Amino acid sequence: MSTSVRRVEQAAAGLGLKIAVIRMGESTRTAEDAAKACGCTVGQIVKSLIFKGRDTGDLLLLLVSGANRVDMDKAMAIVGEALEKADAEEVRRRTGFAIGGVAPIGHLEAPKIWIDETLTQFDTVWAAAGAPDAVFQVTPQALVEATGAVSATLAA
Repeated sequence: MSTSVRRVEQAAAGLGLKIAVIRMGESTRTAEDAAKACGCTVGQIVKSLIFKGRDTGDLLLLLVSGANRVDMDKAMAIVGEALEKADAEEVRRRTGFAIGGVAPIGHLEAPKIWIDETLTQFDTVWAAAGAPDAVFQVTPQALVEATGAVSATLAA
């Protein structure tokens, strides 16, 4: 098992979040691929998008439904500063995850987290678990409680 997947499992245990990581054997790198592999709707896929504050450099994680795109103007108003998308090298260095496998938990550097309210409308959602083929299922409420994510309207 990869180090990053193990870190997600350990983080979940430390947060009291009961999950079972599933290795799909196929890529779940895109929301569409993940939905197909998980047997759910694209809307139930959690996209973990890493940004950094332009002024502060703070690491920011936006959890968004796979069916939605982030409205950057809304996101910047909610976060309180201009945002820049972190590049692949910075994502790996600061989170410990490769793009396509970024989990909402288990980051090397703890980000500030917001969750789009669209995700909270589902009974369960699926999130990346540290590798492009690893996922876990969770209730949105449990994810919010474990991560301390702030619910907001982030979708375009």
